[in-house]
Amino acid sequence: MADQINQRKAEHITLCLTDQVAGEGITSGMESVRLIHNALPEIDFNKISLTTNFFKQETKTPFLISSMTGGSEEATTINRNLATAAEERGWVFALGSTRALIENDTYSESFQVRDLAPTIPIIANLGAVQLNYGFTLEKCQQIIDRTEANALVLHLNSIQEVIQTNGDTNFEKLLPKIEQLVKALDVPVGVKEVGWGIDGKTAQRLHDVGIQFIDVAGAGGTSWSQVEKLRSNDPIRKEAAEAFVDWGIETVESLVTVKDTVKNTSVFASGGMKTGVDAAKAIALGADYVGFARSLLKDATKSAEAAGQMMATRELELQMAMFGLGTGTIPELQQTDRIKLT
Repeated sequence: MADQINQRKAEHITLCLTDQVAGEGITSGMESVRLIHNALPEIDFNKISLTTNFFKQETKTPFLISSMTGGSEEATTINRNLATAAEERGWVFALGSTRALIENDTYSESFQVRDLAPTIPIIANLGAVQLNYGFTLEKCQQIIDRTEANALVLHLNSIQEVIQTNGDTNFEKLLPKIEQLVKALDVPVGVKEVGWGIDGKTAQRLHDVGIQFIDVAGAGGTSWSQVEKLRSNDPIRKEAAEAFVDWGIETVESLVTVKDTVKNTSVFASGGMKTGVDAAKAIALGADYVGFARSLLKDATKSAEAAGQMMATRELELQMAMFGLGTGTIPELQQTDRIKLT
């Protein structure tokens, strides 16, 4: 089983480096959001601050490297490059699923990057469904301890698990187990989708059991039904996966409905984010952090410098958008009225 997980992680990387895994017929919705240009911003571009806070820990930017990978040889290179770049740029770094860390020590180095990123927040990641497959509180605490993470995010990937060979599909009564975990761990616990979005009602249920941050991870970026379709040798599952190529809630719709529904819960926006202007739109809609994933992957296979250059570009784009709006800080951007949905 452990070797199968390692192989799956390696195949995920290979496929996500192609253009075959994007959803079709659905977008993030960012094209429907317009920022209204301010011709007289009356601020100094050089004084624009991207500084924000991750649960009382200051970060240089409101950017997040969304959970991608771990548990394979190539994942080790990728994560260590990303950790190095994230430390330099001041991005939050969310690891890929740490199930492999507990079940197989072969590639533990791919998850243990604190030596390269001593100051930034690191988020450990686990499939929420694993709480129904033997992942106890003790194992979750072990993940936190071994990764030296500042938070844990539980990912929701129901459709993916059905298409995935030998996927874990028992999602019964997960919410009470999530609640127990939230109460027991001494780090913030969040929940994220993997690319199909979270609606307001689900966000409210998660908020009610104490979840401290929600990453909407909406549709418009990588489609994990497409990823698993390409991996599968089962003709029935491959054909069924095609019916879900446009499945999900657009990132913008998911972000707006979650923000309108839950209060006092940090909300992250990811799913099809391409530029710093997309990030500005998401933050103007109320996002606390904005996540990028597959758009960073190719550069992360090359070097920390290549990944860092891409991250610096996203930062500059965000600063330029803020200059164009006349907002000098992230809180000001979150409160701007220079935004409309078309």
